[in-house]
Amino acid sequence: MNALFVGHSYIDMTMLTDIMPSGDDKEVAKDFAVSFGGNAVTAAFACAKLGIPSDLLTTISDDWLGQMFMMMAQRYNVSVYPRKVARCSLSFVLPKAGKRAILRARDNHYLRPFMKLDVSCYSAVHLDGHQHDAALYYAKAAREAGVLVSLDGGGVRANTEEVLHSTDVAVVAEAFCKEIKLSAKETLSYLHERGVKVAAVTEGERGMIWSEEDRHIQHLAALHVPDSKVIDTSGAGDVFHGAYLASYLRSPSSPWAVHFDYARAASAHKVQHLGNEAGLPSEDDIVIARREFGGAR
Repeated sequence: MNALFVGHSYIDMTMLTDIMPSGDDKEVAKDFAVSFGGNAVTAAFACAKLGIPSDLLTTISDDWLGQMFMMMAQRYNVSVYPRKVARCSLSFVLPKAGKRAILRARDNHYLRPFMKLDVSCYSAVHLDGHQHDAALYYAKAAREAGVLVSLDGGGVRANTEEVLHSTDVAVVAEAFCKEIKLSAKETLSYLHERGVKVAAVTEGERGMIWSEEDRHIQHLAALHVPDSKVIDTSGAGDVFHGAYLASYLRSPSSPWAVHFDYARAASAHKVQHLGNEAGLPSEDDIVIARREFGGAR
């Protein structure tokens, strides 16, 4: 069982600080982390660390940051199919009090067309909506090949409507609901009406709701990680996506409640660590998170 992830790559610079300087001021951060970033990218790394062979079609530059990204991918045995851009994209992430502010510099001026891989050799394809042309192509190709299509709906993108019509599992954020001006429960119906089989809305520390083809709405609370242990919530949603795919690919016949329960433990591990790489969970980490934070909010 293996998976293909399609999205936009970043190098994340995460800094832990109590004070943001302005004007001519200077401050010293308490800690920092440098890691890979991007929605589908982080999901791919999470899935790979959990033992699922993971391929990644993403933006890559020839600069030193691009080389660093490729070294990270090699370390986690993530096979990269690059789409060339001139410069690596950067994210400056500033976590604080369970929230995170992000400043991005993105290069999405593609210098090459995306690679058209044979999706029939995969068991799942995960999209974050970036690389609009590639996302739509792979959603349609996977649907035609009978391969599960998973969508990270962090927000509404130019191709979202079309992609949804070829999506099996759509897990969207509260921001998505706000953009389409619907409640979380109304958003589930919106997704099902476009052919989505498993529709879910994540609600941060409140957990998530989801429904399957019978439209019965279910709720899963977030694990209770004490505020004192929450360091960096950025990437927790991306780890969630990678983890539910890993769970699904190991046991496709298991209920989605099982896959989402596994994924929430992965997210609970992530928020205790600074940066995406440090927060990638192992199987043991997920067991520990379940044992330690089993009491839901």
